[in-house]
Amino acid sequence: MSTTRPSSRDASLLGRLAVVGAAFLFSTGGTAIKLTSLSPWQVASFRSGIAALTLAILVPRALRSIDRRTLLVGVTYAATMILYVASNKYTTAANAIFLQSTAPLYILLLAPRLLGERAHRSDLGWMAAIALGLAAFFVGDQRAFATAPNPWLGNLLGAASGITWAFTIMGLRWVGSARVPRPGEPHGERSRPGAAAALVGNALASLVCLPWALPVALASTGWIDWLAVVHLGVFQIGVAYVLLTDGIEHVPALEASLLLLIEPTFSPLWAWIVHGEVPGPWAWVGGVLILSATMGMAIAAERRKRKLRRQVS
Repeated sequence: MSTTRPSSRDASLLGRLAVVGAAFLFSTGGTAIKLTSLSPWQVASFRSGIAALTLAILVPRALRSIDRRTLLVGVTYAATMILYVASNKYTTAANAIFLQSTAPLYILLLAPRLLGERAHRSDLGWMAAIALGLAAFFVGDQRAFATAPNPWLGNLLGAASGITWAFTIMGLRWVGSARVPRPGEPHGERSRPGAAAALVGNALASLVCLPWALPVALASTGWIDWLAVVHLGVFQIGVAYVLLTDGIEHVPALEASLLLLIEPTFSPLWAWIVHGEVPGPWAWVGGVLILSATMGMAIAAERRKRKLRRQVS
C-alpha cells in the first residue's frame, strides 16, 4: 500500500485553512473569558494550566526544547497571558485585543537594539499611526458594561499586554534564530522552541495566579464557567497554537500576517453577539488605525523583501 504526500498546492491550501482556524480560535478568547463568573486570577490560572497540559500532549517535543532562553521568553509570555485575561474582565473584548495589537509599535522601537533588525524610514509613519490608535482608547468617557465594569483599568492592562506581547514576539524570534541541534537529538526531528516557550509561559502563568485563584467556591460556579475555561485552555490556546505553527510553514509571511488579522476583527463581533458589547467611537478609531498600520507594515516589509531578492538575483 503506497502513501502519497500532498501536493504543494494542497499543502498551501491546508496551511491557509490551518492559519485561519487558529485565528478564529484566538478570536473567541475575549468572549469566552467574559462568559465565566470566575475571577481574573482564576481564569488566568486554570486557562493557562489546561493550555500547558494540552501543549505537552499535542507537542511532546516542546518538553525536550526547554532551555534557559525559552524559560526567559516564557516569563514575558506568562505576563501577556495574565494581562490579557484581566484586561478582558475589565474592558471590552475589542479594546483588549486592539490594545494588545499595538505590539508592532514597541517592536519597531526595540528591535534595532535588541535583535539588530534595522528600522526603515517608512516605518515611522506606521509607528505614528499605531501611537495615535493607542491614544484614542484614552480619549473621552469610557462606557461601562456588565462584562466591562472598569474600562480605564482594563485599557491600561491591555496597553501593558501590548508591551509584554512585543517582548514575547521578539523573544520567539530570538530563541528560533539561536536554536541549534542538541547532541544526540534524533536526525530530522524538529526542535520546537516556540512551543516550549508557550508551554513554559502558560505553566508559569498558572502557577503565579494559583495562590489568588484558590479556593474555588464551587457552589457559585456552573458548567458554563468550566466549559469556557476548558475551551480557552484546550482550543483557544492549545489547538490554535498547533494549527498556527503547522500551517504557517506553508503560507507566505505576508499572507499569514494578514490572515491573523481575523482575530482582532472577529473578537469584537463575538462579544457583540454574545454579550451585547458595543465599543465607543474612539475605540473604533483606535482599532482601525492600529489594524490598518499593521496591515500596511506587513505589505511594506514584503515589498522590501521582494526588492532585495531582485537585487541579489
